[in-house]
Amino acid sequence: MPATTTALRRATALLTVLLMALAGCGYGSLAPDDTGPSVPPGTPKTDGLDSVRIGYLPNITHATALVGHEQGLFQKELGGTRAVYAVLNAGPSVIEALNSGSLDIAWIGPSPAVNGYLRSEGHALRIVSGSASGGVRFVVRPDAITTAANVAGKRVATPQLGNTQDVAFLTWASEQGWTVDPLTGEGDVTVVRSDNKVIPDAFANGSLDGAWVPEPTASRLVAEGGRTLLDETSLWPDGGFVTTNVIVRQDFLRDHPAAVEAVLRASVTTNAWIDAHPDEAKAAADRQIAHDTGRPLPTHILDPAWESVRVTDDPLATTLATQAEHAAATGLLPRADLRGVYDLTLLNRIRADQGKPTFDDAGLGVS
Repeated sequence: MPATTTALRRATALLTVLLMALAGCGYGSLAPDDTGPSVPPGTPKTDGLDSVRIGYLPNITHATALVGHEQGLFQKELGGTRAVYAVLNAGPSVIEALNSGSLDIAWIGPSPAVNGYLRSEGHALRIVSGSASGGVRFVVRPDAITTAANVAGKRVATPQLGNTQDVAFLTWASEQGWTVDPLTGEGDVTVVRSDNKVIPDAFANGSLDGAWVPEPTASRLVAEGGRTLLDETSLWPDGGFVTTNVIVRQDFLRDHPAAVEAVLRASVTTNAWIDAHPDEAKAAADRQIAHDTGRPLPTHILDPAWESVRVTDDPLATTLATQAEHAAATGLLPRADLRGVYDLTLLNRIRADQGKPTFDDAGLGVS
């Protein structure tokens, strides 16, 4: 059998297994959240819709969604259309909820967005805005790891098979010259895929030697005595790389562009408010996290986590393309054409109307 055929079949098999693993993650909480501002009777509905279903994760890297929800900014833009929120447990869960029609628009990391786009052969999803950059660190136990070379032979956690941090760690490990099976996580380093909620306890009891994780998990590990071996911003030109995007179902974007535009206007407004009022925004994000998870973040975790994340409307499209190449190089995804994954039309219209610079899609936008 020709080597190219074998390689293609292996890549296809890897993608199939990966997507099956991602699909089994569950949706998290999809119960409607009715704690936001009430909709005054008689207020006109946006696009005639009773509701728009918005999903996000209760992470600091989803600060735009947290603050926009808590401050009622999404509801304000949607008018008489109810903003209904769903808090999920991982990016792949967001993709499954979107694909099932349980969500309309959501905040998500780049790797699940690419996975979802490829899974549907480019027919299901679009990235319509950026949301955050940064907020990812490689934290280690100082008694186990003192230098990058010490990572060989150790147990390192990432949040989930094929998620953004999983791809980033596998890429970094490969650059150190180590070999790791992308599906089992076995090799010169053992990759342990664990939920962010359980990683701190495993780290504290010595079951893990390190973890490549987003905020606020990274700051939790530091609070448990961990040390930051590497901040992922150091691996990217100018320190910028996409951590969170806004994605939407293509059919919803086609049928209800005014509703999508309303949500994006709120997103742009929220990011501007966060930049202008960082302390108030941090408190708002923490209040929403407390509502979503049952408890606020302690100050010694919240403060460094907040400082490490930068909100931005910029989708940082060139870095998504690089991350997709990384996923292919690790063996988690076959190389694929991502043209059409972005539609920045509404975002750029909003920003142009406000006299702000527009953003480039790196040649990956709709034609």
